[in-house]
Amino acid sequence: MTALRKWFGWSFILLLIPILLSLLLSSGQAVESLRSLPEALDERLPLKEPSAFMNSYIKDSEGAVISELTTEGQNRIFIRYADIPPQMKELFLQSEDKRFYEHTGLDFEGTARAMLFNAKNKSLDQGGSTITQQLARNLYLNHERTYNRKLSELLISIQLERKWSKEKILESYLNTIYFQNSVYGVGAAADYYFSKSLKALTTAEMAYLAAIPNNPSFYNPLKHPDRTKKRQERLLQLLADIGMLNQNQLKAEKSQPIELAIKKKEERYPDYTDYVMEELKKAVASKDKLKNPEQIKSAAAELIRSGIVIETYLDPFLQERLYTANEKYSDESHQSSAVIINHKKHQIVAMSGGNRYKKHEFNRAFQAKRQPGSAIKPLLDYVPYIEKTKASKSSLINANRLCIETFCPENYSKKEYGMVTLEKAFSQSYNTPAVRMLKDVGIGKAAAYLKPFSFSGSIPPDNYAAALGGVKIGFSPLELANAYTAFGNGGQYQQARAIKRILSIDGTVLFEWKDTPMQVWSNETNTVMRDLLESVVKKGTGKKAAFETNYIGGKTGTSNDYNDLWFSGLTDSYTAAVWFGKDNNGSIESIYKDGSLLAYWKMIMGGDQVAEER
Repeated sequence: MTALRKWFGWSFILLLIPILLSLLLSSGQAVESLRSLPEALDERLPLKEPSAFMNSYIKDSEGAVISELTTEGQNRIFIRYADIPPQMKELFLQSEDKRFYEHTGLDFEGTARAMLFNAKNKSLDQGGSTITQQLARNLYLNHERTYNRKLSELLISIQLERKWSKEKILESYLNTIYFQNSVYGVGAAADYYFSKSLKALTTAEMAYLAAIPNNPSFYNPLKHPDRTKKRQERLLQLLADIGMLNQNQLKAEKSQPIELAIKKKEERYPDYTDYVMEELKKAVASKDKLKNPEQIKSAAAELIRSGIVIETYLDPFLQERLYTANEKYSDESHQSSAVIINHKKHQIVAMSGGNRYKKHEFNRAFQAKRQPGSAIKPLLDYVPYIEKTKASKSSLINANRLCIETFCPENYSKKEYGMVTLEKAFSQSYNTPAVRMLKDVGIGKAAAYLKPFSFSGSIPPDNYAAALGGVKIGFSPLELANAYTAFGNGGQYQQARAIKRILSIDGTVLFEWKDTPMQVWSNETNTVMRDLLESVVKKGTGKKAAFETNYIGGKTGTSNDYNDLWFSGLTDSYTAAVWFGKDNNGSIESIYKDGSLLAYWKMIMGGDQVAEER
């Protein structure tokens, strides 16, 4: 009796639909102007092309996917009509809309037949709506059970059939249907449930997937595999009924074991990929000439939604080396972060945002702004002084105490050293010579040398403590590493990038950086600076960072009360900055004394396994 009542109920609705459609379309302006049905539909339902979204991907320098980006948590992979196997198309045509190629969006005969079939078999194997109607719901409507929604669905279905080809409708349908577990479309379903491409599936596997959308929660293969299997066998029978499978094939496909291979979302190296997402905003701003942060954020989200591939310069070998160094030299007593740049190619190749960093955490590599200590001396004190005076590493400078008004800095040892060479002052990180250099050049002129690097922190005017790292806001490891790359390029600077280029899913290049280098100090000054940086590692405060390679140089840095420890340096090909400290400050003097910061830098730069060989 229940099935019979349902049949009469649906029959009554089917009789009402033409009347309701006629009333709706003949009301108002449509009657007044006596326009045709198509004209009325075009005015009221222009049907803008839907902005269906797809998964996007971040790849490392070797082409491996290291992050999958979804929109609104929906897993989608678009598959073109020509690439969808015939069996998959027929599975849905036979189970959902046998008269798909005959009707024009609405199929009263097919709906009535489906209801009778389901009532007779006490099942829901055959749908009551056409594929076009289901697509109308998926693209433009919700799934509320109201008359208004149903009438809108019918009208949109008519428009879809008028505006789109059957192939486009079926393609869109198969790419938007829901397969439970946040999976949409046949391509994503194959990838998620079997870890295969759609073309690689067997007919049995395709039928298993096709069983899900009829009632996704009821046929959820992760919770009700037996239900899914039973419906799969009924769908395989439909293929046999139309001659796509013979009886032997049908038997073989039904008996084939279904082994799910659930694919976990790819998410590796979150420190690096989180920065890539930040750089993506800069790329979008550059590409579309945007300045408003909200517009930039919206444009970046829309680009991801469209389906893109972001190729990066990430070197997985060096990234893993960073993680190994974190495990060996960082613990709960302090945090660490580091950035490695291939300065010859201006590429950010590895990044650590903190100990055991998790995605979307505070990324210390580019978000932390810390006092640089003496790591600022090469950039703010020595380069401007050498540029002005043409001094060499053997030139002399006073290393005794001095006072500039109330500011009276001392050397770390509290001692005075008289006249010393620049090499001695630099390698031992004496403070008073650095302050004298800044005073000689002038804070304004010296600070101008930092402008090309776009540091977050700024140099306080008339505050000579800046010579020793006393800056406003502070610098990030990424900013410091970027600036030090100029020492590896003859005094030329070009901002290093993580993103190589951005592609559409079909491989069209959408964006590439067009950076050009600029000369920030002379090559002659750079030669002197490279000698000074080398002296730090060979016989100065950075000796524990030394290892055999063609060239190695760098500078240590310590802020007041040992709140921040730095080492920023370079080899022939790579520049790296490392920071140790506590997020909320606090002395890490014991870490300073045990030399683990320098050992960390040595490890990530190669040590006995020289990075230059890569």
